[in-house]
Amino acid sequence: MRKAPWLLLVLVLLLGWLQYKFWFGVGSSGQVVALEQQVEVQKRENAGLQERNDALAAEVEDLKSGESAVEERARSELGMIKPGEKFYRVVEPVPPVAAASEDGGDSDVAEPAP
Repeated sequence: MRKAPWLLLVLVLLLGWLQYKFWFGVGSSGQVVALEQQVEVQKRENAGLQERNDALAAEVEDLKSGESAVEERARSELGMIKPGEKFYRVVEPVPPVAAASEDGGDSDVAEPAP
């Protein structure tokens, strides 16, 4: 009869220790939730990087296989034109600065002396 209270105390302490390990120890439920969130973030990042890699691989394949991609790159990035073509540059008009008209001509830019 005397062993029952000690056994009960040992079992309660064991249960308390296991609960502590479950909630606060290494590999606890809080850490599991945090790691699952990190995994989801990493999966989204990996998917974005995979899309970028696929686009770059397609661009490399396009540059290797055809002249049109190389020609388009030369035109857009280097400003090259074919012999016999004429180059026209369209410049959009710049709207006047609204701040200069609002302050009555009082600007920080010094005007030349007459």
